[in-house]
Amino acid sequence: MLSVAGSLRTSVLQLPVRGVCSATFNRKSSAPGHTCTAPPSAGCPAVCCHMLPVRTLSAVRGLSNVGTLSGAGTLSGVGTLSGVGTLSGVGRLSGVGRLSGVGRLSGVGTLSGVGTLSGVGRLSGVGRLSGVGTLSGVRRLSGGGHDDSAGAAGWYSSLSDSAPVHLSEHFLVSVQQMSGLPWWLSIVVATLSVRTLITLPLAAYQMVIISKVEALQAEISELAKRLRYEVSVRARERGWTEKECRFQFKKNLRRIVSQLYVRDNCHPFKASVLVWVQLPLWISFSLALRNLSLDQSALHSDLAAGGALWFSDLTSPDSTWILPVCLGLINLLIVEVFSLQRVNPSRLQKTVTNFIRAFSVLMIPIAATVPSSMALYWFTSSLVGFSHNLFLRSPTIHKILKLRSHRSDSPYRDLLSAFITKYCR
Repeated sequence: MLSVAGSLRTSVLQLPVRGVCSATFNRKSSAPGHTCTAPPSAGCPAVCCHMLPVRTLSAVRGLSNVGTLSGAGTLSGVGTLSGVGTLSGVGRLSGVGRLSGVGRLSGVGTLSGVGTLSGVGRLSGVGRLSGVGTLSGVRRLSGGGHDDSAGAAGWYSSLSDSAPVHLSEHFLVSVQQMSGLPWWLSIVVATLSVRTLITLPLAAYQMVIISKVEALQAEISELAKRLRYEVSVRARERGWTEKECRFQFKKNLRRIVSQLYVRDNCHPFKASVLVWVQLPLWISFSLALRNLSLDQSALHSDLAAGGALWFSDLTSPDSTWILPVCLGLINLLIVEVFSLQRVNPSRLQKTVTNFIRAFSVLMIPIAATVPSSMALYWFTSSLVGFSHNLFLRSPTIHKILKLRSHRSDSPYRDLLSAFITKYCR
């Protein structure tokens, strides 16, 4: 390890550099930009340097314990740069094996070829950041003009540090502390509570809206026939072309359908409320568990010992792939159950179904790379969602919700028969 220790005197600033040589800068006798060369010593080559501020600093094996390093045009070929309070005003910083322990790194035109960048309190005003092997321990990354490796990381860090994610963290920690359950069971209980108290009522509301829309189809079909007749009569009276007839028919049909939706308070967009609530919840809880599983988290050790069975460490991925495979299977099962509801699906519905199938398979390797706490949450959430879907098929629930469209009196038997007919024969 090589260190630079600055000792201030009346007119001389001495920088003894172990492993290279000692360079002496005389502030009074040297004009700005003057170059000083230290006398060669045994085993130590001469070092070319500039008066402070330094314009070029290169070929130094180690530079540490410097309060402020600024105004250097080029800083390169440094083996280790650490313990610098402020590093700023550097035009180009490259070829540094390890850059760590810097309180503030700013105003660097180009930062490249750094093997490891860690422990930086704030990294800002960097024009270009590239070729960094490892970027860790940076509390704030901002002001980059062109960021090859940290652009996505900055966006992801902002999302991970958002208010909904912190609220989800607080909820998970509160559930664990109040219940006293192990972490794996606390995650299951928290997931079950949120899905039951928030998404289940929204799923029931979605069913009511869809039922009303389906019940209107017969009325819309009858009104469309009458409208087509009226348009044809007006076309003969006013001499409309076929194109004008189609335009008038579609325009008036949209108006009639909108009036029916308003009358029954069942606009189809309301059926999508479940998605707009469930997706942000899923993302927030996933990132919350990811934050709690990081090494910097105060609860990291608790989650590391809070697993069960084969996933004893909730902070590391499931090496057995049991949770990821179970997640993929339950998601595929959900897709197939929904596909069995459609008797004659359109081409678009088939395309969407196939896309969701492919995404369910893709989630298996993704779940194998994230902490087991996230994989456990994903599996539990999918399992609870599947059970809610089966629960809402009950004829008793249909009577309570007063669904208008006709439903089967034996939905579970019909579902099993359709599944066997499609996949087992």
